[in-house]
Amino acid sequence: MASKGKIVDLRTLLAERFPTPPSPPEQVLLTGLPLIDHNAGGGLRKGGITEVISPNISAGSASFIAAMVRAAYRGRYFLALIDGTDSFDPQPLGNDLLRHLLWVRCHSTVEAMKSADLLLRDGNFPLVIADLVLNPAKEVRKIPQTSWYRLQRLVETIATAFVVLTRSNTVSSAQLKIVLENSWTLNTFAQEDPTSFLHVRVQRAHRPSDAPLNSLAS
Repeated sequence: MASKGKIVDLRTLLAERFPTPPSPPEQVLLTGLPLIDHNAGGGLRKGGITEVISPNISAGSASFIAAMVRAAYRGRYFLALIDGTDSFDPQPLGNDLLRHLLWVRCHSTVEAMKSADLLLRDGNFPLVIADLVLNPAKEVRKIPQTSWYRLQRLVETIATAFVVLTRSNTVSSAQLKIVLENSWTLNTFAQEDPTSFLHVRVQRAHRPSDAPLNSLAS
């Protein structure tokens, strides 16, 4: 009986000293892109990982990032962009929009993953984007799935939407997957707002990295 009492006392002490952080209420972050906001339950889920898959060159990943910078400007919040290959071009966005952006310029996949870990532990950004589209596919495939689940555990206790841009279906712990189905040319960028032409597929599910993607929207 005495040993049981000690265990209860230890559990009480641990609960007091190291309380379990409460899970944040499920919220979403509007993107301003109707196809995504309408089909993803109102936007990007806070406290979860969204994988945006850009399978082809000129599929629209750079325009998606630009749309997120504009959304942060409209919503008056800050976002962090982890640029996996230091390839982001800020010039077209203008200084006003860039005031809401923390640009983390990386030169390898390892640097990008370490940056994601740091920013999610910080928990002060409503939106964190990790752009791995141009990182070597071999490096991205070598990221252990345990690393993605560790990042999921970090983000699920904070009010942050974590978006990972990849070239192929990679992040098994992602609650939402968005596939960019575009093949843009210079004529597309002659339009006043190219993001209005974004064509996507949206899926809400936990699936292994090699599972097929079923279309929910087109």
